[in-house]
Amino acid sequence: MTRVIRVRTPGGVEQFEIADVELPPPGDDEIRIRQTAIGVNFVDVYQRAGLYPMPPGNIPGVEGVGVVAAVGANVTSLSVGDRIAYAGAPVGAYASERNLPAWRGIRLPPALSDAQVASVFVKGITAHMLLHRVYPVGPGTTILAHSAAGGLGQLLTRWALHLGATLIGTVGSEAKAEIAREAGAQHVIVGRDADFGARVAELTHGRGVDVAYDGVGGTTLAKTFACVRPFGVVASIGQSGGPIPPLDVRELGPRRSLVFARPSVMAYLNEADVYGSAAAAVLAALTGGVLRAAGKAYPLSGAAQAHAELESGLSSGALYLEV
Repeated sequence: MTRVIRVRTPGGVEQFEIADVELPPPGDDEIRIRQTAIGVNFVDVYQRAGLYPMPPGNIPGVEGVGVVAAVGANVTSLSVGDRIAYAGAPVGAYASERNLPAWRGIRLPPALSDAQVASVFVKGITAHMLLHRVYPVGPGTTILAHSAAGGLGQLLTRWALHLGATLIGTVGSEAKAEIAREAGAQHVIVGRDADFGARVAELTHGRGVDVAYDGVGGTTLAKTFACVRPFGVVASIGQSGGPIPPLDVRELGPRRSLVFARPSVMAYLNEADVYGSAAAAVLAALTGGVLRAAGKAYPLSGAAQAHAELESGLSSGALYLEV
């Protein structure tokens, strides 16, 4: 039997329930992982709420850390006892043990703790996607990142700084502004009602940023368009602040001449070669101190509390579940 957190029906955190279910042996190309830590991400919130579908079983979650407990008949890449992390489909990470495709398992260096990896893995791969695939960031690049004090925001800031970029972050409070500055943000705009466009114009001498990352959605996305230079990129990566209104393409151009991206880290994780190289880059950056893990732990049974804190907008840094 394995203990799981599942969703009775799509909705709020009250829909979570704890259950013990039978776990079949791993298939020929699968492994079983005995989990120690499970990353909590906004994609999990979207799964619980019904925005993104879940497979039968209704168990959310897309990443975990633990030890290989069993291997299928065809598996040669991993062995029982290996300490690994994984990310991506199939959904179902909120469990004490689970089966998953062997190719998802990434061996972990001894220097990194389970908590460090669970705090960074998917968010770090998301940052890798944004900084390398969506818009190649390097010396001279100027970035706008909303929610700069959040788990992803801090990782984006540190990694972008390492690549030579200048980062302008937005946050909701002075307390979060200090967190964003500590992560390396050269400029911080405070307040969700701030005139982002005017402030960015001041900071960039009227030019605008090269790329903007918006995980807030709601009314913030439209305000983000005014912050980006002609032929720059706006990447919409979430909607923590509410659903994204219908987009009129005239907001993008021809006057503004913007490129609009709606990248999915789940799609990025499904490219096997990219997944392996991005995971290796994240672990190397974490080992080398480019990225830092700052996670808050909850027990597996505390998934509802973790989701409530994440959705409240009051949290900073990453959240994860301990098993």
